[in-house]
Amino acid sequence: MVKQSDQLTVIHKNLNNLLDSKRDAMPTNFNKTRFLQNCMTVLQDTKGIEQCDATSVARTMLKGAFLDLDFFNKECYAIVYGGTVQFQTDYKGEKKLAKRYSVRPVKDIYAKLVREGDDFREEVKDGEQTIQFVPMPFNNSEILGAFAVVLYNDGGIAYEVMSTEEIEATRKNYSKQANGQAWTKSKGEMYKKTVLRRLCKNIELNFDTIEQARTFEDSSDFDMNKEPKPEQQSPLNANATVIDVEYTEVPEEPEYEADQE
Repeated sequence: MVKQSDQLTVIHKNLNNLLDSKRDAMPTNFNKTRFLQNCMTVLQDTKGIEQCDATSVARTMLKGAFLDLDFFNKECYAIVYGGTVQFQTDYKGEKKLAKRYSVRPVKDIYAKLVREGDDFREEVKDGEQTIQFVPMPFNNSEILGAFAVVLYNDGGIAYEVMSTEEIEATRKNYSKQANGQAWTKSKGEMYKKTVLRRLCKNIELNFDTIEQARTFEDSSDFDMNKEPKPEQQSPLNANATVIDVEYTEVPEEPEYEADQE
């Protein structure tokens, strides 16, 4: 069996070479030295990394570089699954990308969980659709659903709402790893990421390079080209749309950082 220290040395060399060869595809102000250091720090604590192909690991880490997401700050993850390593963005990373690359300048974007006891309402007032959300403090009750909101600098707002049933149907029908670590250990974060990714499909993003655009599409946990399982089709609202309305203040709540390996 390959020693972890030897494996990390090979990965470092391969990743360094890839970063040099793809220099033109890197984001503006990309810090190669810091990125490499953070990658190796994370990989040292990644269980099973010595069982993965070193070249494959380096190519997975390269995806984080294309998007300028930091593995160490948990904006994205290299997840070992079945002897392979896969790249996945975190909810925090999705927010960062939407803010940076939206054609329509974004003031803020976020997703929230709605639990039993919270006050969540969609209303039509004076012909305009709005949402109101007042969470119950320190609420750990059952999750009923999640919503995502984008606030634009011009005062506009768009939002997306998904029930728990819709999110679970999307997970079971389309997730690449429906029973993977992200879902089993950080379900709340994945719920928020799911509704945020749906919202982002209606936000025009303009990436700097084709590598960034392709990596963003590949980083989704979902493969929407998969055939849904017949018994799980009904809860999924395939016709869900984004609603664009005027700004409505939504109280913030402390963000929870997923604890993934």
